[in-house]
Amino acid sequence: MRRRLSSARLITIGFAAVILAGALLLMLPIASRGPGHASFADTLFTSTSAVCVTGLIVQDTGTYWTAFGQAVIIALIQIGGLGVVTMAMSIFIVSGRRIGLMQRSFMQDSISAPQVGGIIRLTGFILKGTAIIEGIGAAVMAPTFIREFGVGKGIWYAVFHSISAFCNAGFDLMGVHQKYSSITEFVSNPAISITIALLIIVGGIGFIVWNDVVKHKWHLKQYRLQSKVALSTTAFLIVIPTLYFFFFQPQALPKAEGAKWMAAFFQAVTPRTAGFNSVDLTRFNDTGVSVLTILQLIGGSPGSTAGGMKTTTFAVMLAEALSVFAQSGNVHFFGRNIPEDTVRRAGAILMMYITLFLVGGFIISSVDHIPMLTCLFETASAIGTVGLTLGITPHLSLVSRTVLVLLMYFGRVGGLTIFFALSSGPKIYHSRLPKEDLTVG
Repeated sequence: MRRRLSSARLITIGFAAVILAGALLLMLPIASRGPGHASFADTLFTSTSAVCVTGLIVQDTGTYWTAFGQAVIIALIQIGGLGVVTMAMSIFIVSGRRIGLMQRSFMQDSISAPQVGGIIRLTGFILKGTAIIEGIGAAVMAPTFIREFGVGKGIWYAVFHSISAFCNAGFDLMGVHQKYSSITEFVSNPAISITIALLIIVGGIGFIVWNDVVKHKWHLKQYRLQSKVALSTTAFLIVIPTLYFFFFQPQALPKAEGAKWMAAFFQAVTPRTAGFNSVDLTRFNDTGVSVLTILQLIGGSPGSTAGGMKTTTFAVMLAEALSVFAQSGNVHFFGRNIPEDTVRRAGAILMMYITLFLVGGFIISSVDHIPMLTCLFETASAIGTVGLTLGITPHLSLVSRTVLVLLMYFGRVGGLTIFFALSSGPKIYHSRLPKEDLTVG
């Protein structure tokens, strides 16, 4: 049994088990306000969204769930953000249990580590770094929330939003101002907007990048190739959309110059799997919504708290296209060639995401009779584990919600991971079929 339980199967089953446990806990009468208990359909959707660090909701987090329910949600977010295997490994480390090679291999696959060696040290580094970063984020936001909600509630709000932002989850408690309003009340407040944006970036660049930054500081040439590609692609995907939103989507942003830049920066950061919004997304025109949709599909970096097809996948596909245009014959970054197998995997991931994104949009549009662009925005948000919405999720039918649940799970666990978990293993062929050329393009 242990031999048959591959890393892919363990990750797939682990996430499903945590989602089910969270749904059952949220069904307890003490988890929600009002008489009775929440329906299983609502709790399953909420638990999936929390564990898959998405942020799409069918009930407002701040007003529908009690303190117990909110605590369950934030615990699910922390587990989902760091990964089920990482949390299990942390328990092993704290309890002093011996960690074998198989567990170390599972951990390597879970966080996309380059090698098994040093995986325990890296796990400890991740846990300590997470606690420190989330603590700093909460400390910066606490004074603002304390002034508005009082000491106890203010500290809870600071901790909740710091964990949610770092884990790229997008859950918020701001429904006390207006339901489903996210952090629009704080669009001009740098202590909230900038802090949450920075937490999103740090959580989404990947644990391997953290290790390189701490180990090599500003000596960028000593970074791993993955770190260089992740950082450069992340910077590109923040700077260009920020400029675009500032100059071409002014109707959706505040009028004041400083607040306008802050809002443009925030909206460039949050679509890549974070799910917070500091402005009303329905004020973006169709082009702006399309840009947000593309950013949602790309997501964060491998081995991070973020979802999506990943920045490295996007970079590899872009480099592959450029190599074809230039007729150079190979894909390379920073003086290093990328293996053909990696390019093929990136192409497979891209096709899976695009296919599921489109099919999900078609189903929701057909079932609920909603404009296609709006549905595609929602499916991109789900499969990219983002959590941004144009306001339709709470009003969708059970069929459409089920589609979003499946897309969220697929997006967090990973398309290839699920397919590898379902497969019987790599197929080895001792003979090859004859080749014949095919015209494309």
